[in-house]
Amino acid sequence: MSKPHWRHARASDLTAISAIAQRIHPDLPERPEVLAEKMQLCPDGCLALAAGNEIVGYGLSHPWTQHQIPALDGFLEQLPDDADCLYVHDVAMLPDFRGGGAARAYVAAIEGLARSSGITSLALVSVYGTRELWQRLGFRAVTADAKLRRKLDSYGERATYMLRDLTAPRSASLR
Repeated sequence: MSKPHWRHARASDLTAISAIAQRIHPDLPERPEVLAEKMQLCPDGCLALAAGNEIVGYGLSHPWTQHQIPALDGFLEQLPDDADCLYVHDVAMLPDFRGGGAARAYVAAIEGLARSSGITSLALVSVYGTRELWQRLGFRAVTADAKLRRKLDSYGERATYMLRDLTAPRSASLR
């Protein structure tokens, strides 16, 4: 099998993406239609990790507003006109394809998208104890106010809202 690489997600990838989502996030289910909407609203932020002809991971992101998180399994309906971050909705890879730098490559790709769009930060919700991974990729945990905490609760007890400032100089560890 060839080395995995990121490419734009296609509508034909939805079945594989949904299957990976169900496998990786059994406690955070989302309907395929919800994932498809993100792919339609922001195709440049939605990538599939392909190894040969197989989809082995995906990353979904879209413009959004800092300190706001979309409801889990909820439709966005439209992207905000005043977006000030690129929100990383989900990055998931099958276990055999983790640890090879794919998450770093996805973040680099969406950082480029954000910068070219004039967006100066990335945001996400870390779940399942992935906070350290995201910290290594330049994200920092943000203290949630009561309103944000209520939304985070639907993502699980260890959910953490995180931001990455794209205006700050990058540390040597991120190069």
